[in-house]
Amino acid sequence: MDSDFEMEGGRKRSKLEGEEPTSCRLESLPSELIHEIVSGLPVSSLVQFKSVCSAWRMLSRDPDLVNMHTTRMAENNPCLIFHCDYPIRNQLYFVELPVCIDKKEKVKKLRVPFWAAMPEFDVVGSCNGLLCLSDSLYSDAIYIYNPFTRDYLVLPKSMQYCNQEVVFGFGFHPTTKEYKVIKIIYYRKEDRGYRRAFRLTNTNSEVQIFTLGCSNWRSMGKVAYHLLQPLSQVLVNGRLHWVTRPRRYSPRRSIISFDLADEQFQEVPTPDCNTLNRRKYHLVVLGGCLSAAVYCNYGKLEIWVMREYGVKESWIKKLNIGNYVPKGLEKDVNQSFKISKIITKGRFVRVLCLLKNAEILLEYKSRALVAYDPVSGKFKDLTFQGIPKWFQAVVHVGSLNWIETSIDA
Repeated sequence: MDSDFEMEGGRKRSKLEGEEPTSCRLESLPSELIHEIVSGLPVSSLVQFKSVCSAWRMLSRDPDLVNMHTTRMAENNPCLIFHCDYPIRNQLYFVELPVCIDKKEKVKKLRVPFWAAMPEFDVVGSCNGLLCLSDSLYSDAIYIYNPFTRDYLVLPKSMQYCNQEVVFGFGFHPTTKEYKVIKIIYYRKEDRGYRRAFRLTNTNSEVQIFTLGCSNWRSMGKVAYHLLQPLSQVLVNGRLHWVTRPRRYSPRRSIISFDLADEQFQEVPTPDCNTLNRRKYHLVVLGGCLSAAVYCNYGKLEIWVMREYGVKESWIKKLNIGNYVPKGLEKDVNQSFKISKIITKGRFVRVLCLLKNAEILLEYKSRALVAYDPVSGKFKDLTFQGIPKWFQAVVHVGSLNWIETSIDA
C-alpha cells in the first residue's frame, strides 16, 4: 500500500540569498487572483499550505477560498474514499479522480487521528468535505472528521437502548447553514428471539438530533417509518433520504425524506408503476437529482431520475444498464474475507456518481470499480495502484472545510 497521506510540516526550508520570503510574494498579489489560482489545486496539495507559514495557514482557512475551492472540486470529478475493514481494523484510503479517467492514480492511506479510540467504525456519509463516522461496535461514539485537514469533532453520547438498531444521517442545509446528525433508534424492551424476529416485530423508536455547534442531543419522539441504513449519503435539497424496510404483509417500499430545516419526515412521491414500490433499489444523487438504481434480473439495472424534486410526474426511467462482470470479480474469493461486514453489505452493483465526462461510476460487490458510458453502452474497468481488495467506496468532495474543535487546538 502506498505511503500515508500526511502534511509535510516541520521540514526545514532553505532560502536563497536575497530571495524575498514566499509569504511576502503571495501577499503582494490581488486576493481575487490568489483565490483563482489556489482554488484549482487538489485538496491534498492545498492542505499543506497550513504548514508553510502563518500567512498561508490563514489563507487555507479563508471562508471565500474554502467555498470557491469546494465549488470547483464539485464541478470536477470528486475523490473517492475507500473504507476497508479487513483484515483486522478499519482503515481509510483515498484517490483523487482525474478529469481524464484513463490517467492512472495511486491510492493513499489516510491517518485517522482517533483510530485508537474507535478502531471499528461505519461511514455514515460525506457532506461538504466532512465525513461522519459512527462506532460500529457499540453505536455510542460519533465523529465529524475532515480527512485532509485532520480536524475532527467528537459528538457527546446520546441515550442508548438494549436490543437497538440505529439508522444514521448527516447533512447540511443551505438555508439555515447548519450541519446536523440524525440518529433513528429502533428498539425493544425485552429480548424475545433472534435478530430477524426483532426486525419484523419492532414497534418502539426514537429520533435524536444533534446540531453542530450545540452541546446536547435533542429528542424528537417516535418515527412512523422503519428505514433502511443506506450505504451512501443521499442528500438532496437539504433533505436526507432513506428507503423503508418492507414488511411481511406489506412489501411496498417507500422513499422517506427528512428536512434538515424544519426537521419533519415526509414521504417522497414515486411513479404510479410498481417499479419503485415492489423491487429492490438504492438511492443515489445523479446530476443533483434524486435518483434510484433498481435491481432487475440477471444483474441488470434501471436508473430512475426525479427531474423536478417533489413532483411525482417528473420521475423518468433514464437508463438501462446491462449485465457486466468486471475482471476484478473473476478471481476466486478468499474465504477468510467473509468476516468483513463490508462484504456482506456489498452483494450487488452500486451506482456511485456521475463523472464529469458523463460516464456513470459503478461499484461491483465491494471489489471492483467500473465506468459506464450511457451513449455507447460500453463498460471500462478502473484500476488504481494500491486499492484495497475489499472496500466500500464513498464519493467525497475534498475540501478545506474545518471544525473549530480540532487536533490542532
